[in-house]
Amino acid sequence: MTARFALLAGSLLGALGVGLGAFGAHALRSMLLATNRIDTFETAVKYQFYHALALVAVGILMQQFPEKNWSAAGWSFLVGTLIFSGSLYLICFTGIKVFGAITPIGGVALIAGWLLLAWQVSR
Repeated sequence: MTARFALLAGSLLGALGVGLGAFGAHALRSMLLATNRIDTFETAVKYQFYHALALVAVGILMQQFPEKNWSAAGWSFLVGTLIFSGSLYLICFTGIKVFGAITPIGGVALIAGWLLLAWQVSR
């Protein structure tokens, strides 16, 4: 992963988070309330935002400290966000609860990203 890619991916995830959050709050609100999935949707958007910012931070760290290997943390944040938030969005939009079985995989990837980030900072 390059600094440019991390910054681009973080920026796009952030923009998508704003769009999905607004869409959920307005166009989908009644559907999400009726299916009792508004909390799930809000969790997906929230974690997407946190990790969009984490990716931007990784991109900045890559530029400021190029001697360190930030890529693993960046990839973990990106893949983890896609799996974690993506599976929650799928549950909200399709009602298929089996997608919840892969959500923890995304969560583990997100945790790994934070631990990998800590590892590089401590070195």
